[in-house]
Parts: sequence; structure tokens; C-alpha cells
Amino acid sequence: MAMRPGVLFVLLAGLAGGCSGEPAATAPPPLPKLSPNAPPDQPVQAKSQAQAEAHQAAIAPYVEQGRKTYPDAKGRYLAGLPADQHFFAVTNLHDTTGMSEQVFVAVTGIHGGRITGRIASEILGVKGFRSGDVYSFPESELVDWLITHPDGSEEGNVVGKFLDEWQKTQPLK
Repeated sequence: MAMRPGVLFVLLAGLAGGCSGEPAATAPPPLPKLSPNAPPDQPVQAKSQAQAEAHQAAIAPYVEQGRKTYPDAKGRYLAGLPADQHFFAVTNLHDTTGMSEQVFVAVTGIHGGRITGRIASEILGVKGFRSGDVYSFPESELVDWLITHPDGSEEGNVVGKFLDEWQKTQPLK
């Protein structure tokens, strides 16, 4: 799967859990197994504010495109994708140090304007998050979406596909 846009920026949304008199939650489902043919993640780290701003400006039209096409993808997910396809949402995690990191979330539900799932990216810079953590965020914070297929092909991920090419010309690595 093309989980490529691991560009780091800056902030944190903490996951608050607490004790209550309610029954313990069931364990979340495992992260989806992807095809060995899926494109590999190609994360990069912005080393300056200027690089971070250049990245944001470069992806802006692709984020807009991803958001415009999300309602159709969401509808397909809610109607039920075939068992061998997986739906991911892309968002930014933020931490208390001011760091931000773009990640893929394997979607397990969409309710009341919120996307819930498990972080499916390796975390490179933000503190307090790990791959596999349950994470929920408002649909308004969606950056992009992705549907994976068993042959390794994908739909969506317009930001990631753009970044694959754009990163070849940028001194971010």
C-alpha cells in the first residue's frame, strides 16, 4: 500500500481513556494484511519550516481533490467493501511538542462525522502514538483516502501518488 506521505510537521491530539463502570471494550480488529505487491511507504521528514510550508503548498490541490472524492469512497465503505479490500483515511497526528505527522488510519467505522480506526503507519516523529493505536478524528481533518485491492492496486491516495513524484525533486531526505 502506498502509505507515503510521512512528512513531519508540528502538534498532538491525545487519546484520553479512563475508568468507568461500563464493560471493557472489545479488542480492535487487527490491521489489514496488504498485498506484497502494494506500493511501499516512502516517508520524508521536513527539516525546516520552509520545507514544511513548501510541502503544504504542494499538496493543497491534491488534498482538495481527495476531500472532494471522499464522499463516494465513504459511501462505498459504508455499503460494504468486498472482504479483500481495505479502506484507509489519511490525517495528521499532532503532539504536545508541536510536531505533526501525516498517517494512514485503517478505518473501522464512520459515525456522526468522525472516522475511527487504527493507525496503520509507522510513526516517525510525533510522540504518544504508535502503529496499531485506535484513533478517531473528525471528517473535517481528512487529508486523503485509500482503498487497497488484493493485487496491490489502489484507489484514491491522490496526495501520496503526487508526493511520490514531488519528493524526487525535493531536498527533504
